[in-house]
Amino acid sequence: MENLPKSSWIKSDHKRSAYQIALLAWYDQNMRELPWRENPSLYKTVISEFMLQQTRVATVLPYFQKWITQFPDFVSLSQASEEKVMKAWEGLGYYSRARNLQRLAKIAAAWKEPPPTLEEWQKLPGIGPYIAAAVTSISLNKPEAVCDGNVVRVLSRVFAIEDRFKDGATAQKKIRPLAQFLIHQDRPGDYNQAVMELGATVCHRSSPLCSTCPILSYCKSGKHKDWNKYPVILPKPKKTATIRRYWVENADQIILYNSQKNRLQGVLELPEDLPNNPGISEQETKLLATRKRTIGQVEYTEEIYKLLNHRLFQKPLPKGYQWIKWSEINRFTLSGPHRKWISELRYIKDPP
Repeated sequence: MENLPKSSWIKSDHKRSAYQIALLAWYDQNMRELPWRENPSLYKTVISEFMLQQTRVATVLPYFQKWITQFPDFVSLSQASEEKVMKAWEGLGYYSRARNLQRLAKIAAAWKEPPPTLEEWQKLPGIGPYIAAAVTSISLNKPEAVCDGNVVRVLSRVFAIEDRFKDGATAQKKIRPLAQFLIHQDRPGDYNQAVMELGATVCHRSSPLCSTCPILSYCKSGKHKDWNKYPVILPKPKKTATIRRYWVENADQIILYNSQKNRLQGVLELPEDLPNNPGISEQETKLLATRKRTIGQVEYTEEIYKLLNHRLFQKPLPKGYQWIKWSEINRFTLSGPHRKWISELRYIKDPP
């Protein structure tokens, strides 16, 4: 491999093997007990990797358990209604993952054997380089290296890589060949999980536990105690945006909007516009609450205005808008923040 980091051990087969052995021995003793590691299967690996994209392990755990109970295999997932799938995913965000997962299940349900190569996996719905490498290494024992944020952090510190990366995706792309060079050929899935586990539980972004690290003797930044310098990823400037939302209710119903945008298609939220009533005056609304949430690099301020005269809204409502009965709201799929806000604000009768 060209452009290997300058290190006293990386080009030595013996020392590289010793590094792998040390990391794997630590993993065998310290791996977390996670449900997808119990009686592992290709299906469990796929589900867990989809859920873990841009989501913390602690958040995923209760969702994974319920998902496996409701959809125990590719066949059951492929036959489920989209409404049930989206409802089961509610709160995990990035809902295109759930739709891609079901598209994948419909393909996988017909497999006699799963695709054996990384390239074939990357042609499937929702499968990028990371998931393809994770699935083929963990479930199919193929020597394909994963490279996520944890791997970037660990290897950047081990080799004191000073490259300035414009973002995390660029860092992963640049470091993936190094990760591939280091992968254990006989236990690729365990090796991949070991590096990620090390990043998640020892090689923290701040205050890493260097004294307990199994590969400290191989780590330049750990030995020099300048781990805080790596990796060098340039911060993206945060964007801000303000969204006006409307709270329209009567005694037993509230109006919600089913977005037609791909990101939130099929997910209900408080509407941004007042259907059929473009001329609502400021006197007919009052600010009920202001809430914030961050999606990607954008921090949204959502101002929720209560409409004081719901009778302006007559049935039928335009496409996408629905009167949802309070008694049935739990049957529908809402975005996580909006379900929380609606629950908090439901009994506030007099806005300030």
